[in-house]
Amino acid sequence: MDADAEVCGRLVDSQYVELAVEVFSMLADATRVRIILALRDMGELSVNHLADIVDKQPSSVSQHLAKLRMARIVTTRQDGQRIFYRLENEHARQLVSDAIFQAEHSLGGTPRHHHPQAGESE
Repeated sequence: MDADAEVCGRLVDSQYVELAVEVFSMLADATRVRIILALRDMGELSVNHLADIVDKQPSSVSQHLAKLRMARIVTTRQDGQRIFYRLENEHARQLVSDAIFQAEHSLGGTPRHHHPQAGESE
C-alpha cells in the first residue's frame, strides 16, 4: 500500500509536487481554462471553433493549445487538413471543474454546485 501512495505522488516529499505546480501554472490563464471548459463540454474541436467559443483570434488559441499539448493536457486528431483537439484525460476536466467550484466558494453563500438539481431529492 505504501508503494502505491508513493507512485501516486501524494506524499509531501513526492517528486511530483513540482510537476503539479507546473500544471497549475499552465492553468493560470483564463483563455486556457476556457479552452478546457469548451473541450469538456463539446469534446473534440478545431482551433477555429475553439477561437469562436472563447472569443479569441485563432492564432492566439493555437498558441495556447500548443502549450496545453506540450503539457499533455490536450491531444490531437487529424482529419485531412483539419486538426481536432480534445482533453488528454479526465484529470484536466476534473481539475478545472474543482477550481471553478472553489471559485464559487469564494463568493460566499451556498455555491451553486451544492444546490440539488431540479428533480433530485436532497
